[in-house]
Amino acid sequence: MKKIIVASDSFKGCLSSSEVAHAAAEGIREVFPDCEVLEIPVADGGEGTVDALVRAMDGTLIRCRVHDPLMHIIESSYGILGDGKTAVIEMASASGLTLVPEEKRNPLLTTTYGTGELIKDALLRGCDRFLIGIGGSATNDAGTGMLQALGFRFLDGKGDELGKGGHILEKICSIDHSQVMPQLQTAVFTIACDVNNPFSGENGAAWTYARQKGADEWMIRQLDNGLKHFANIILETEQRDIDCIPGAGAAGGLGGGFLAFLRATLKSGVQMVLEVLDFDEQIRGADLLITGEGRMDRQTGMGKTPAGILEAGEKQGIPVIAIAGSIEDTGFLNQLGFLAVFPIQPGVVMWEKAMDKEFASQNIQRTVEQQLRIMRYFQSLK
Repeated sequence: MKKIIVASDSFKGCLSSSEVAHAAAEGIREVFPDCEVLEIPVADGGEGTVDALVRAMDGTLIRCRVHDPLMHIIESSYGILGDGKTAVIEMASASGLTLVPEEKRNPLLTTTYGTGELIKDALLRGCDRFLIGIGGSATNDAGTGMLQALGFRFLDGKGDELGKGGHILEKICSIDHSQVMPQLQTAVFTIACDVNNPFSGENGAAWTYARQKGADEWMIRQLDNGLKHFANIILETEQRDIDCIPGAGAAGGLGGGFLAFLRATLKSGVQMVLEVLDFDEQIRGADLLITGEGRMDRQTGMGKTPAGILEAGEKQGIPVIAIAGSIEDTGFLNQLGFLAVFPIQPGVVMWEKAMDKEFASQNIQRTVEQQLRIMRYFQSLK
């Protein structure tokens, strides 16, 4: 083996993607000490994306105070990559469901305003390229809160400015652009979006996701009516028909807000990350790819990081093996194209033990080392 790439997602709650890669690399070097090993932290646009790209691209973590979904001040963060122009943002860090206590969840009231504040902070620091993951939202405001933080004003029939939250959608009659940040004219937004829901309707943002954000059926109907109304206003005022675009319903319609007002491009999360990393070029000439995530099952094939790594490997004829804390449907994963998949646990262990960083790192190193010992043996027979 002359060149091996380790590109794993994080093992959520246990190890970051860079920590997984480092542990696997240690296992590789035990068997092939002269092998070139590239450790490439990756993610799929969700949790861990900022950390992975900041580490991989010599970036900086920026901390700032923003408003949470209920307009309480919190400390959040985002990344600026090494070029000084590219910001990486996870909307969940400012507008995520986990920031709202279960008894206070209400998508009629929650807002994406804090996400807009993160974007505003990055614009003021000179960023003009944005990579934004929009999973895990607490909101159904179609991005109006995010846009309000950037200077957009949503007005009712009397010309009065509306407040925040999903309840304003059915009241919007006009949109005032006069105070919009001028930096947005040249900013480019790429949105990590792995769902295909339209803006409104039975498969749209409200009916598909609002219940898990605290809505009852009456709220869902109000939210969906608001989304339909807002889509019509956008068509009239912005000349953009977003209602049926796949992905416009992501994150409570935030995907549609980005499309309509910020000319964003929606992409698979892992593909967005791999393009930024120039992954296809980095893996050129590799003998093996090692990837993984905390749990692998049938959902792995639905836009998760290992599936993206597998696709990249297959394009260049590079075999891909995977490791995970737990694995289900091994046969299915092999059919997807993984050469082999391996759980890292040495036996039955308590959850607390399995999630221990040192224990998990040791297991990753041991599992990778044992895999490669087999490969080295059969190479020696040639």
